[in-house]
Amino acid sequence: MATKARVMYNFDAEPGNNELTVIEGEIITITNPDVGGGWLEGKNNKGERGLVPTDYVEILTNGGKDQFSCGNSVADQAFLDSLSSAVQGNSSTANSNNQVNSANDAWSNWNAGKSGNWESTDGWGTKPEGASAQKNTSNNWDAAFGHPQAYHGPAAAGDDDDWDEDWDDPKSSPPTYFKDVETSETGGVHRGNARAGGASMKIPLNKFPGFAKPGMEQYLMAKQLAKPKEKISIIVGDYGPMWVYPTSTFDCVVADPRKGSKMYGLKSYIEYQLTATNTNRSVNHRYKHFDWLYERLLVKFGSAIPIPSLPDKQVTGRFEEEFIKMRMERLQAWMTRMCRHPVISESEVFQQFLNFRDEKEWKTGKRKAEKDELVGVMIFSTMEPEAPDLDLIEIEQKCEAVGKFTKAMDDGVKELLTVGQEHWKRCTGPLPKEYQKIGKALQCLATVFSSSGYQGETDLNDAITEAGKTYEEIANLVAEQPKKDLHFLMECNHEYKGFLGCFPDIIGAHKGAIEKVKESDKLVATSKITPQDKQNMVKRVGIMSYALQAEMNHFHSNRIYDYNSVIRLYLEQQVQFYETIAEKLRQALSRFPVM
Repeated sequence: MATKARVMYNFDAEPGNNELTVIEGEIITITNPDVGGGWLEGKNNKGERGLVPTDYVEILTNGGKDQFSCGNSVADQAFLDSLSSAVQGNSSTANSNNQVNSANDAWSNWNAGKSGNWESTDGWGTKPEGASAQKNTSNNWDAAFGHPQAYHGPAAAGDDDDWDEDWDDPKSSPPTYFKDVETSETGGVHRGNARAGGASMKIPLNKFPGFAKPGMEQYLMAKQLAKPKEKISIIVGDYGPMWVYPTSTFDCVVADPRKGSKMYGLKSYIEYQLTATNTNRSVNHRYKHFDWLYERLLVKFGSAIPIPSLPDKQVTGRFEEEFIKMRMERLQAWMTRMCRHPVISESEVFQQFLNFRDEKEWKTGKRKAEKDELVGVMIFSTMEPEAPDLDLIEIEQKCEAVGKFTKAMDDGVKELLTVGQEHWKRCTGPLPKEYQKIGKALQCLATVFSSSGYQGETDLNDAITEAGKTYEEIANLVAEQPKKDLHFLMECNHEYKGFLGCFPDIIGAHKGAIEKVKESDKLVATSKITPQDKQNMVKRVGIMSYALQAEMNHFHSNRIYDYNSVIRLYLEQQVQFYETIAEKLRQALSRFPVM
């Protein structure tokens, strides 16, 4: 018997893309469930065939009930299975090491009676946002005030066969010029699935090896950490600990989006050309490749460095010019931000993403990155601060200070986003209409005056008519102005909202490590660890603290540069805007006769 499926959400087919328009509640017959890339082929009751996103349907059994008792769609279950497999695959090496040492694990009995999450020492730190904000900037950004360089001022994916599938699956609502402040609400409530925020949903770090409790203990309690080949240096500069910045910096230009196809033309995708400015060599990447890079950077550096998520994925409207332009702008902003970071930009996985020479080299580098064991908190084992050891009190104070600032800035950024969005709506909605009403009313008055037949008022009537037209021109200026100034301010804030949404996990990891050091006193007292073991733990938590301070110095220097630039641009454009209006009003005034 043919497999049936109930449509959960409306889906409008893209013309010429072999897709099938379906309506919520409609029952379709699945003719091919294995199309791949988040799609299946179905047939409606009219006999029409086409591709439908798997997220948009739920499989029905003969009795008309859902295939899964939990009520999730096929895509939701597949995602959970793949995530579980990815985490288990990445965890295999770490788990084998843990099993060898489990018999002598000083924490095993100590933790047995504890409940809850040991990182939950801060309410904000344990409840990160479900979705990070959209990223920054348009192609006009360089012309406006330039891309700043590095420092200004003081899950593994599936096999290669899976990699060939299309990952542009449905996870977000149709694009807007900029999203609502809480980007997950529209897509999340409407779709109602486990990945409500779409691609911009920040993946919980505890899903990956090295971020959970055993990973923290593996770093803190190891008798001796192996000397890794890679090394991340931290030095003390004029403003405190800082990353070592490369002698030369580079950016990456994302351009030339082109439509490609696969599966004998059944599915289409957009491919972007990436050119690193230091090599001038170009490589091509699809969105799913960016998605892979984001996950690898998050898994490797996410406990020390905020990795903001990518722009949302999209199903409907993927090939519309406005959406492609918006996605390219935000991918450009994301890549530029990664290029500006001295650790990320010099990392092997990022360099390989930009500089592979052929398909073989790409797949080799991809597999190597997915087998990297220095992930999660183990990234701190690669860090070497050129600074004295810190005591636990100072470490805790630094962590608290970062937590307070990032939380306060998060609130401030959200407030500005809310106010900015309200202003945007007013400037593109009711405000221009008010100017248009004034303009039409003035012109109507001039028409009435002209009907009097009095010869001496022609100049006045013409002047009133022109004044009315001036107000209609002002209405157009008001409606267009947000794209010239507020756009950049909003995009910058969305980008920083994404950064700030990463700090709860980072702060949580630090607080968890500090708590473990405090608990170690009881282990010393019961001779389960030696005083020297505890000192090693304090030293390692100190390394984490130096990394946090170095990252905050990088964050602050970029924050100062970015907000100085974007607010200056906003004010300059506002001045030009009002000067233009003033000049138009002066011209209208000059037409009135002097009595």
